[in-house]
Amino acid sequence: MHHRHIRLMGLAICAALAGGVFAARAQNRNFSVELVDPKAFRVCADPNNLPFSNEKGEGFENKLAELFAAKLGKPVVYTFYPQATGFVRNTLGANRCDVIMNFPQGDDLAQPTNPYYRTAYALIFRPGTGFDDLVSLDDPRLKGKKIGAIANTPPVTNLAINGLLPGLKSYALVVDTRFESPTKELVKDVESGAVDVGLLWGPIAGYYARQSGGKLSLTPLVHEKGGPPMTYRMGLGVRHSDQEWKRQLNTIILQNQGEINAVLQSYGVPLLDEQNKPLARAK
Repeated sequence: MHHRHIRLMGLAICAALAGGVFAARAQNRNFSVELVDPKAFRVCADPNNLPFSNEKGEGFENKLAELFAAKLGKPVVYTFYPQATGFVRNTLGANRCDVIMNFPQGDDLAQPTNPYYRTAYALIFRPGTGFDDLVSLDDPRLKGKKIGAIANTPPVTNLAINGLLPGLKSYALVVDTRFESPTKELVKDVESGAVDVGLLWGPIAGYYARQSGGKLSLTPLVHEKGGPPMTYRMGLGVRHSDQEWKRQLNTIILQNQGEINAVLQSYGVPLLDEQNKPLARAK
């Protein structure tokens, strides 16, 4: 996600407490012990957090929601809530919606489906400033440089490991996205030269690099030695009780991976295979 950026996601469905017991309620034959609305594809989303989602439907989560809903023959209905502390509890956990469109494998606040993409944190920089072939944070060229990063995200640990914290400019992780955008601020600082390089979750870095018209480039951090993982598998998030719903969504992922990849790549998401090689662009 959207940080815990992870935004996590983004990766931020970040420090939420799941809280609450999910009561079972009979709906129909397919959802006999589940809470899923049989008549609508109910999506939990952030109202202002591109490239992931917004109320205008402009993010890749919005486009994927439309794709999944079409396959199920349902309309999309949103519950919007800022993706920060309490996001899962106040959306999926409160039965106000049935699916989070971008959720990391290994996070137990919700039940993840099978992953539909794999990506990594990335270095973002201005081409021609000496970082075009830099692939790891242990590169000596970063010594003495100003480096922008979102606080408490995995790359910050590797900055510490490599003695680069003196050059760190930190940006907030958990904010109300209706009023603040630390990632946009970081990108502007890279573009202006206020920081030499930035470290961002791959989908965010890819989106802004694509938006920059060639003024920014990125390199996924897939060659780090030590420290936390930089690569993550992302799927959908559902309630732990909703096993049949999870199976239905897994089937849609399996049968429509090409269309899913095309949506992600149209937003600049750096997709990686299991060997950390870039996936070919969807046709």
